[in-house]
Amino acid sequence: MPKALNTAKAPSKGFAKRKKNLILLSMVAPGAIWLILLRYIPMFGIVIAFKDYKFYSKNPTFINNIIHSDWVGLKNFEFLFTTTDSWVMIRNTIGYNMLWIGLGLVISVAFALMLNEITNKFVAKAHQTLMFFPYFLSWIVVSYFVMAFLDPTRGLLPHLFKDWGLEPVNWYQDPKPWPLILTISNLLKNTGYSTILYLAAITGIDKSQYEAAAIDGATRWKQIIYITIPCIKPMIAVLLIMNLGKVFNSDFGLFFTVPKNSGPLFPTTQTIDTYVHRAIFATGSMGMSAAASLLQNIVGFVFLMGANTIVRKIDEDSSLF
Repeated sequence: MPKALNTAKAPSKGFAKRKKNLILLSMVAPGAIWLILLRYIPMFGIVIAFKDYKFYSKNPTFINNIIHSDWVGLKNFEFLFTTTDSWVMIRNTIGYNMLWIGLGLVISVAFALMLNEITNKFVAKAHQTLMFFPYFLSWIVVSYFVMAFLDPTRGLLPHLFKDWGLEPVNWYQDPKPWPLILTISNLLKNTGYSTILYLAAITGIDKSQYEAAAIDGATRWKQIIYITIPCIKPMIAVLLIMNLGKVFNSDFGLFFTVPKNSGPLFPTTQTIDTYVHRAIFATGSMGMSAAASLLQNIVGFVFLMGANTIVRKIDEDSSLF
């Protein structure tokens, strides 16, 4: 007699594919929900930049305040350019960022190359930890370290100057040395983080390339020039593009807490973020703050897209997209 036919149908390929996609989407869902709730939905608040935002006592909800606030167009943006401090804060914001991007790139890559040459693993890990540790310190803590050196009454440098018979300097009243002080503070705190990123890219390079180069007689320096640096070029390009996207933003903690918000230092410490902070406390205008943040993000987006376009034309594999 013929065998009974198996009537159970095998799952179709389309069903299996949909099931696989559903599993993958469920893994992405928490991050996607977080992104939508904390990044995309709050973008509705951009309208505050174009309104005279006020609080209404009858129904003081955020949505009600926005609906009943008057439209003012681009008026909230005017205060960034009509004030006498406009040139100073824009110059400082862009100038410091461009300087630190360049210095940070060179110094971080140099430290990563040096750490990669350390053969003792314990020593290498110790150096990495010591360099990375300052990145986790808040700027408030860093400001006290800086004050330990510069405080006019109990600081280390004023005491040394006094012992050496030199004229004492009131560091928190003299704006001239602060570009150097801010630069050193920024590099000491952030260089370790970038160094670790570059070092991770270096450790991922295929060791056989170095072995082949050594057999061909290449010195260690030539191996760095012709193998290491070209291999980490995509990482350098990506970090450079991302940093250029923040060229119109400044680290508020650095520029506000380290100089102790000292008025005489404003010519060298005033940036867009610190100016907006002071303006909000003086005027209470939420619209001005929103306008400044929107302008910073627009300019950052333009710089990011421009830098990515240039990199893509030079080396397509090193661009972000």
